[in-house]
Amino acid sequence: MYGTDRKKVLILIILEILKQNTDADHHLTQQDVLRILRNEYGITCDRRSVKSNVLDLVELGYDINIDDGYYFASRDFEAAELRMLIDSVLFSRNISLKQGKRLIDKLKEQGNKYFQAKVSHVTALPDLNHTDNSHIMITIDTLNDAIEEKKKVEFTYNSYGTDFKLHPSSHSPYLVSPYQMVASNGRYYLLASSDRYPDITHFRIDRITDIKMRDIPIKPIKEVIGMENGFNLPRHMAEHTYMFCGESVCIQLNTTKAMMNDLIDWFGNDFKIIKEIDDDIIVEVTCNYNAMFYWALQYGSYVEVLSPKELREELKNTICKMHERYTLTRG
Repeated sequence: MYGTDRKKVLILIILEILKQNTDADHHLTQQDVLRILRNEYGITCDRRSVKSNVLDLVELGYDINIDDGYYFASRDFEAAELRMLIDSVLFSRNISLKQGKRLIDKLKEQGNKYFQAKVSHVTALPDLNHTDNSHIMITIDTLNDAIEEKKKVEFTYNSYGTDFKLHPSSHSPYLVSPYQMVASNGRYYLLASSDRYPDITHFRIDRITDIKMRDIPIKPIKEVIGMENGFNLPRHMAEHTYMFCGESVCIQLNTTKAMMNDLIDWFGNDFKIIKEIDDDIIVEVTCNYNAMFYWALQYGSYVEVLSPKELREELKNTICKMHERYTLTRG
């Protein structure tokens, strides 16, 4: 099958056989390797050739166990790591259904046949809310290049219409200085600054189309309002729950000790407990004003905003309107 070149490719074929057929629970003897070579590749050789090539692979740095049969002792990705990556793709709403299937297939190929059998049922689910933007990978590549080269990008920013399709916003095209891409709440965002707004703006990457890098230097991050001391991504993410733009303010909350898990999930360790009264605690956190408004509504049964006064009043008015709406009798 491989003609006179079979000796040259034999080591590569043996490497592929070990990758696909072995792990810590599945070993191959020299006889097993000879059988697979003969049945699947049409190659015949002797046991000495198998042993010699396996030893060459070990010398080249492959972690192959040779004491109790042959098997790969370690891989670039463990099975559990591959499954986590596949699940991340599966539940990502940032990529299209077609792209998700393609990525999952590529990840499956990184495992052996035993792993592939375990995840043969895994596929991207069509009823999950995947993006309709099939060009998102081009967008990400362009943003990666622009961030690395510190150049501005121009793009069309879209929103959904009642026809369930993306349509350009009235402010498009945007010309912005890109600084960072981040994942938050199952979405992928670009953190950038534009001449329209003085501070950092968040753009949903799956709503960006027609992007191109411009030969214009970005605005230095220290010139952006709120970034005078540089960009602290963990702090920025903690303060911008739901990825709302705008000012971050100091907020005091009255809640219970049972809420500690949720507080840490959302704000990390960037908050402090300023008072404990039995099971209640008063917490102080710096957070985006608009984001805290919606967060407090989400946890309204367990959290009371004490300050700032403006936020407390806005929440009270909204809750009253909600009460009126839900007490209306609709025919």
